[in-house]
Formats: sequence, structure tokens, C-alpha cells
Amino acid sequence: MTRPEILTNRIKLRLIELSDLDSIHKLHSLPETDEFNALGIPFNVEETKSVIEPWIEENQLSEIRNYTFAIDNKSNGKFIGLFGLKLGNKKYRRAEVWYKIHSSYWKKGYATESLKAVINFGFDTLKLHRIEAGCAVENIGSIKVLEKAGML
Repeated sequence: MTRPEILTNRIKLRLIELSDLDSIHKLHSLPETDEFNALGIPFNVEETKSVIEPWIEENQLSEIRNYTFAIDNKSNGKFIGLFGLKLGNKKYRRAEVWYKIHSSYWKKGYATESLKAVINFGFDTLKLHRIEAGCAVENIGSIKVLEKAGML
């Protein structure tokens, strides 16, 4: 099984691994990245581990239905954030995306670049017919990302 990797000019999206735990925990622990997230801030790294272990297990299946990617800066390998692509019923060939970017990387185009790349992966590689995203109406930054990627 080939593990999907999505490359753009500046970033690499790769399936998360347990070695990403500390970076993901730091991301989930930032109050500013949690503001519009239903997950909540984890009490400790063990709680984060319990959240991401099912994601990692899913990523190792022969037929992935719920992709969870780490977004890495291609030039220095630093962790930028997370990106999810959850496939719906096979019959309808639909999926939903979500993303969470470390606040140090906000307003630099990384979320938009990631979203466009995952949209292309979804349509070109997975042969999806529709990709959706949910967003809190107060989350202006995320709304702008969706607009720039052509989703609104």
C-alpha cells in the first residue's frame, strides 16, 4: 500500500504518526486554535494521544476512509498543522475537510495552500464528486480560506 503524500511548493501533507504527538499536543493546547474547535483543549499529552491513536490506526488501513495529514513546511520540516479528509458513503463519492493550523503560521497562505492541494487530491486521486467543509460563522479566517480555495 502506498501511503499518500501531497506536495505543493511550500508544504508536504503526510499521514500523521505517533512521532507527531508532541507537535499535535502543542497545536491542540493553543487557546487561539481551540476557539472554534469542538474538541477542546486536552488536559495532558495522554489525552491528545487517545484522540490521535484512532486517526493513526485509520491511516494504516488498506482503504482509508478518514485521512488525517500532518502539514509540514517543506523547506525546514517544521510542523504547521493538521488537515483531515473524511470520506462519506462510497455511493455518493463525497467528503468533508477540516484543518487546524498553528497560530504561528496564520495569515501566510498555508491553510489555503493545504486546502487546494487536498481538494485536488480528493477529485483527481480519490475521484470524489463533492467536497464540503463546515465552519463557525464567527471564524472569519477560516471563511477567507474557504473563499480563496473556491468553496464559498
